[in-house]
Amino acid sequence: MKCVLIILLIFSSISLHGMDVSLQKKDTSITHVIQKDPEVFYDNLQVKASRNQITRWLYKKVIRNTDVPDFADTQSYDYYQAYANKIIGSIRIKSLAVFGPDFNDTAQVTDLWVEKVANKLHSNSNLSVIRKNLWIKEGEALDPNLIMDNERLLRSLPYLKDVRIIVKPRDLNKDIVDILILTQDVFSLGITGEIGNASRGEIGIYDKNIFGVGHELGASFVGSTDQTPHSGFETYYTINNINGKFIDISGGYANTFRRESSNITLKRDFLRPQSVYAGGITAYRSFRDDRIFLNDNVVSEKTLNYSLLDGWYGRKLRFGSMKSNSRFLMTLSGRIRYTSFYDRPVSESENDHYFANSTFYLGSLSFSHLSYVRDYLIYSYGIVEDIPKGYLHELVFGYDHNEFGDRGYSHIFLSTGNLFRHRPFYFYTSVGAGSYWKTSGMEQGMVDLKINFISPLFDLWNVKVRQFIKMNYTLGVDRFDLENLLLKTNEGIRGFESRIEKGKQRLTLNVENVFFQRKSILNFQSALYSFLDVGIVGPSNESIFKQDYFAGIGVGLRIRSENLIFKTIQFRLAYYPNFPKDVSPIGVIFDEVPKSRFYSFQPRGPEPMRFE
Repeated sequence: MKCVLIILLIFSSISLHGMDVSLQKKDTSITHVIQKDPEVFYDNLQVKASRNQITRWLYKKVIRNTDVPDFADTQSYDYYQAYANKIIGSIRIKSLAVFGPDFNDTAQVTDLWVEKVANKLHSNSNLSVIRKNLWIKEGEALDPNLIMDNERLLRSLPYLKDVRIIVKPRDLNKDIVDILILTQDVFSLGITGEIGNASRGEIGIYDKNIFGVGHELGASFVGSTDQTPHSGFETYYTINNINGKFIDISGGYANTFRRESSNITLKRDFLRPQSVYAGGITAYRSFRDDRIFLNDNVVSEKTLNYSLLDGWYGRKLRFGSMKSNSRFLMTLSGRIRYTSFYDRPVSESENDHYFANSTFYLGSLSFSHLSYVRDYLIYSYGIVEDIPKGYLHELVFGYDHNEFGDRGYSHIFLSTGNLFRHRPFYFYTSVGAGSYWKTSGMEQGMVDLKINFISPLFDLWNVKVRQFIKMNYTLGVDRFDLENLLLKTNEGIRGFESRIEKGKQRLTLNVENVFFQRKSILNFQSALYSFLDVGIVGPSNESIFKQDYFAGIGVGLRIRSENLIFKTIQFRLAYYPNFPKDVSPIGVIFDEVPKSRFYSFQPRGPEPMRFE
């Protein structure tokens, strides 16, 4: 079995560039057919549609070539650098309709009735909401770094699809420039749903931009036939960037068969290297739950009833020699986390600190350097994406005042990521090691290593392709009995939901090839993908390579419209060559998945490493 998996791994990891070269060799009709295959369906459809005037018109309106961003000088640092230190005379914001126009043709109008109706139903973002998210100000000197940071911030807002900031010098005074900010919303109303099995289900609705003011509201209705309450709901409300101070507040309530809880959070992040302070406070009250708020992986056999108060504050450390536009940021942060249980499992010596009343004091010193490179067709489908480039190193130390015995804590975390210019691929690595400390020695220690590779975008079979490779190794040292690493979807093998295969040590490797299709249907872009996931899990006191290997091999289809707030729709077929008794050898999934995000080098509040 191990030999088979190794062969499959080698086969899947073959460089697709080599495949591209071999397929360019002349003289094989099979190769010729394969290279044209992604377009065959649409070509045949176009031929058939052209036979009738109505179907010919319908084809032109429904099926389109997928546009890619125009990486002209309006997006480059050099473009903004040409206007550095010129005075900003005026800032004008133009918000485009969700469907129809784009940044190359802002006057374009959709002629599809469904898109016209959607434009009328949608409330475009209030221009004052966009303006309060601006760091650039009229009357100030233009800073290229600041203007690029501001464009990235606007693009990260959940209700905006994309943003362009255009600089126009005045004819009569070249030292004064006017700024035009083009924004395009997404259709912010969405629905969500999930069917876990025949006895459980969930359906919800949410809006990421209520009445165009940037507030978020969501509600889900959850049902179960085998657990009580049989029907319940979850809801949340979020206000982003209160009064232009970049402070967000959110609150939520849930009462379902899974849990009954309420929470409220107030936070402000280090959004750019010039940020002076950040912090947050969370109040969480759980009346009924089977797991704790900060670790979803550990399930309690007894219902938990507890409260949690958590607050942190961080401050930038200034140095006289540092330039105001420096991308380097050194921060000092502190956190206090208070946990109090009212109902919990009976304390056991091997797990006593886990469900414990405690006050946890944490501090951190972090060093970061952060900039961004722009690209497309990575995790999105044709819109501009901001790839973080730089590093984040942090030293965290703490003291746990715990009812079952006080203990210290410390960890070190190092991470770096770069986009290599001459061979434009992205390579991220991180390593962290930490532990709690008692007079008798270490407790709940761990080591974690991550590697993430994203290939350049290249052509294969007449489509754009990227290859993604991830490797993760986690080792637990003196972890509690109830703490275990799994190979479940988010931690290793997609669709592999086994809770039998677990341990204190885990090694996973994920290889994925994504084929971005050129055609879109009603602005829905699609991507075919193949994948190979391999995972090993076992005890910490044995070699990881002596344990059983598990794998998932398969193909899938993802469908997404960047004009809609909906998550990506995904269909996946997987085969598990070596499967435990609680996993089927064939997995067929039709679900929705959130868009993946890049690792961040943004400083954060001190937090113990999570073993999950």
